[in-house]
Amino acid sequence: MGLTPEVLARRSGGKLVGARVLQYINGGPLSFKTYQLIVLIVTFLAYTSYHATRKTTSIVKSVLDPQSADTGLTFFWLRPTNVTESNGLRRVSSKLGEGWAPFNGSDGTSLLGQLDVAFLAVYAFGMYFSGHFGDRCNLRIFLTVGMVGTGLFTSLFGLGYWGNIHNFYYFLVVQMIAGLFQSTGWPSVVAVVGNWFGKSKRGLIMGIWNAHTSVGNIIGSLIGSAMLTYGWGWSFVVPGIITAFIGLVVFLILPVTPESVGADREEDDDISFPVKGGEEAAEPLLRQETPVEEKEAVGFLEAWKIPGVAPFALCLFFAKLVAYTFLYWLPFYVSHTAIDGKYLSSGTSGTLSTLFDVGGVLGGILAGHISDRLDARAITAASFMYCAIPALFFYRSYGHISLLLNGALMFVTGMFVNGPYALITTAVSADLGTHRSLKGNSRALATVTAIIDGTGSIGAAVGPLLTGYISAKSWSAVFTMLMGAALVAGLLLTKLVVAEVTTKIEESRPNRAPECSLIV
Repeated sequence: MGLTPEVLARRSGGKLVGARVLQYINGGPLSFKTYQLIVLIVTFLAYTSYHATRKTTSIVKSVLDPQSADTGLTFFWLRPTNVTESNGLRRVSSKLGEGWAPFNGSDGTSLLGQLDVAFLAVYAFGMYFSGHFGDRCNLRIFLTVGMVGTGLFTSLFGLGYWGNIHNFYYFLVVQMIAGLFQSTGWPSVVAVVGNWFGKSKRGLIMGIWNAHTSVGNIIGSLIGSAMLTYGWGWSFVVPGIITAFIGLVVFLILPVTPESVGADREEDDDISFPVKGGEEAAEPLLRQETPVEEKEAVGFLEAWKIPGVAPFALCLFFAKLVAYTFLYWLPFYVSHTAIDGKYLSSGTSGTLSTLFDVGGVLGGILAGHISDRLDARAITAASFMYCAIPALFFYRSYGHISLLLNGALMFVTGMFVNGPYALITTAVSADLGTHRSLKGNSRALATVTAIIDGTGSIGAAVGPLLTGYISAKSWSAVFTMLMGAALVAGLLLTKLVVAEVTTKIEESRPNRAPECSLIV
């Protein structure tokens, strides 16, 4: 006999503690739209905190490695409002400019690069398993454990400051374990949001929601820069504590599915597939005619075979290579580049770098909105990647002229780089995780999301690693690598772009039934 949503809710342990409190305040049951709002806010805060902890490493780099012989430049930390003239070698403060062993040696840049790649390699590896486990366990518990673990090991990295720890392997191991815990986040939050929202407005909704990536980077940059005044350890401990706290909020209030809290889908107007001319109203994304029945989770290899998964996963490999190179190296690059003849301090460089993420917020929203209007995810993603190529070129070539021009070009670059990255990791992943070939089986969302973002995260590890070595010879070579990666990312979507263009042409012809695109 099938199980009704109410029975499922009772069997899952009843209402969440947070939901009970909200119902008490509301004076009655919460509506479906209220639960949707809760899901958006809580998952937004959750992944914002993940990225805030991830960003702090890039802010602290110039403090740990103030004089990089590899880059041919010396550097010291000053108060955020100060700059130093680029008249040869700069003076080094004996108090704050000594760096932190073992990162203040001649190989400091490469050691910092190794920390980045260790974190991201474990993150990518863990992502595949996180998706597999996420589709088979309680996502609320899974996400809570990941957030508390992330907060703990991020703080442990910062505790190296007070513990006077100078062993490279301590920082390496802590970063690797932190990466493992962070891998639980993305498959979980996308799966939960995908359970509550249908396809018709998914691109725009998730484009706005995915601003958490850039907002987290901005908050991480601001907190990290502000805490440097009190010691670089605080730049890790404060975001770590915030992440662990939000993890507890997730445990208390996050509803994983409508069925888990007995919410009625009939109240929602926006979770149905869009109706095309001559078609009857489509069924909601996850709703079924028969009572709810438990379906077996989709396997890892089976998920790879879903049309569109492989090309988008490979595209994200190169898109995240570009995005994460900026995430981990932009403040360092800015601080080591003379802008209008002056070098910015570590704190000022970190603050300026937030413009890249502000542009990323706009890019994610635009990409989501455009893809919804066109009903063409591949065309939108590929177009943004191609536009990123000239943006990267102009930023490298003219960003040094003035602070204003640097900020403007950084904003535009962030918009085109983060737009497709945001689109693929959110709306596209959710689309493919509920692909029609799955025949209504919703237990593929976390696995598909993990495959796409896990593959992308391998690129995210490769980019910063290569940058650590290539930048020792030439930053121009780094930007050439990034432009090449953006080009390949766009080309990988060529087949899907052609399919979407063909569909649009067919739809424009009178008395012809439109063909379905590969990822609808």
